[in-house]
Amino acid sequence: MNQTPHARYRPEIDGLRAVAVLPVVLYHFGVAGLDGGFVGVDIFFVISGFLIGGILWAELESTGKIRLGAFFTRRIRRLAPAYLVMALATLIGAWFILLPFDFREFGQELVAATVYLANVHYFNGAGYFDQASELKLLLHTWSLAVEEQFYIVLPLLLIGLAHWRVHLLALLMGLGVLSLLACLWMMSISPPGAFYLFPFRAWELLAGVCLAIVGYRRGLSWRVHAVLSWVGIALIASAIFLFEAGDHFPGLYAFVPVLGAVLIILNGQDDNLVNRILCSRAALFFGLISYSLYLWHWPMVTLLHNFQGAVPTLWQIPILFATAIAVSWLSWRYVETPFRRGALPGWRLVASYGAAATALVCTALSFAFSEGLPGRFPTEARPFISATRGFIQDWSRCTRPEDGAWAGIEICPIGPDGPPEFLVWGDSHARAFKEGLELAASEANEPGLLIWHAGCPPLMGVVKDELVSTPAQEAFCAQSIQIVAEGLAATPSIQRLLMIGRWSYYAEGTGIGADSHNWITLSAHPGGPLDTTQTQQDLFTEALALTTETLAPQVDQLFVLQQVPEIFDYSTRDAARALAFGRTDTATLAASSGQTSRAALQDRFASVDAALERVAQTPGVTVLELWSRLCSDARCEAIFDGTPYYYDNNHVTNTGALILRDVFRPVLGRE
Repeated sequence: MNQTPHARYRPEIDGLRAVAVLPVVLYHFGVAGLDGGFVGVDIFFVISGFLIGGILWAELESTGKIRLGAFFTRRIRRLAPAYLVMALATLIGAWFILLPFDFREFGQELVAATVYLANVHYFNGAGYFDQASELKLLLHTWSLAVEEQFYIVLPLLLIGLAHWRVHLLALLMGLGVLSLLACLWMMSISPPGAFYLFPFRAWELLAGVCLAIVGYRRGLSWRVHAVLSWVGIALIASAIFLFEAGDHFPGLYAFVPVLGAVLIILNGQDDNLVNRILCSRAALFFGLISYSLYLWHWPMVTLLHNFQGAVPTLWQIPILFATAIAVSWLSWRYVETPFRRGALPGWRLVASYGAAATALVCTALSFAFSEGLPGRFPTEARPFISATRGFIQDWSRCTRPEDGAWAGIEICPIGPDGPPEFLVWGDSHARAFKEGLELAASEANEPGLLIWHAGCPPLMGVVKDELVSTPAQEAFCAQSIQIVAEGLAATPSIQRLLMIGRWSYYAEGTGIGADSHNWITLSAHPGGPLDTTQTQQDLFTEALALTTETLAPQVDQLFVLQQVPEIFDYSTRDAARALAFGRTDTATLAASSGQTSRAALQDRFASVDAALERVAQTPGVTVLELWSRLCSDARCEAIFDGTPYYYDNNHVTNTGALILRDVFRPVLGRE
């Protein structure tokens, strides 16, 4: 019988683990020049596929079966103890540092990570106002969940296909190709789905599995030619140093580090400089602690970020790195190693793991379904802590009709039941005002509809390209605008239309202050009435005019809400943290990041103001004035009498929306 690929220790694979984990850690710590460090996860996938696939295949070939109980016990022994210790330590840190809303969210993270569904959890939570990824304490466990799902699927798949063992390699290769094609398809629909979900990452693991089976069958010596090792390390290095995070990944970009890892393993026993470096003492050290280092580094950096409200500073990075190495070594030496060597018999290990995991999940659920224990923080911070939940609304009344005037888009009734008498149409700013609109409509006994799409300008004649959207989302945005126009024409009960949008974003093409990294590009719809050669400011002005001129004749009155002023550097989350940890007080906060001068806003809003003045001249169109409620002659503010009206630097909170709801009286027929 040929020797299995894992009959003897392969030190270069431990070295490859070091190549995988170090870029991930340094990338997460914010080290410059490693923008593609996240590809270390893809290398780990290949290694896992190679090792586990080879072990399972060898057992199937030699015995004709796979002992699932023994296999899963080995997986628990290898992975669970270090995870449970890390999770408990992270829970203790979260108790002292996380704000209540974040603490509640952490409870959900902890449940998902413990049952190895973290990837599904983070995919479901990948939304427009999702908590920033760099603040999620267990985000890194998504890849562990993918691997655990692989550990469940692969042995069952091998058992199910055992009768076709002669063709099994071809079948697995075919599944890998299908997974890659599905990944490419999903990239055009939902990049988060392609990134997080197992079926679209399975091809990376299957690459390692197929390599192991080929080696087992052919009795490879894992010595081919030095050029393979050099090409492999060059591919990995190019991915680490040249790639950037974004919606283009994984897709075909992931093929680069995957192929690099495959080539290095394929030629891993060859005597060349690459393999000698991978077998060096430093590489082996980091390879041995790689699992613990991956587990521990991310909670450290995210807890620090949550505490200080900023990424690690330059001087903090080496301290973090050294601390992570020390803690990881302790975890490897006193947690990983004893359990791997059989510190507990199999049945006791499984029972102990089940009990510990159950206790952890029950504790986490108590946080997930609570208000996050706000009493842990001082009274002055609590209005701002409450405001961190100020963008959660009840959408239970919303429907997506399959036919009729509004087929294909989500419509949300507001106010009392009945045929809608007014329509609110807009982007996320329309969502922000939902609670205020709902209460105002109920008070006026006026049924209405709310239609909103994040980042989708309520403008006719243009299409958009945005940093945070996919081509499919952009196509849906264009389609939804047409559906709104047709639905409005087909719903005669609607007498009034209110348009709400972040007009400055569309006119200028970028965010500002804390939001300055975001961008959007408008272009004239091909074959439409607008000039394709105009600047974005002029195109916005013409699109707004076209929209109001087209829709105003279809209703008794059309209203355009003046955009809330942007408070450039304000964030309720940052404000709540600063107050919770005594770094500032409410008065100082309000006088600093809680306000923006009118002079700065006038520069930002000049083109928007001109566009609004123009449409106000259109018969039947009224611009609803808002700034007098939020601004003095000198400045506009986010905080009034200790109460935050803003969620971030351009959206109001539910509290702000409720307080400002009288602005909508004209829309409800109440002058």
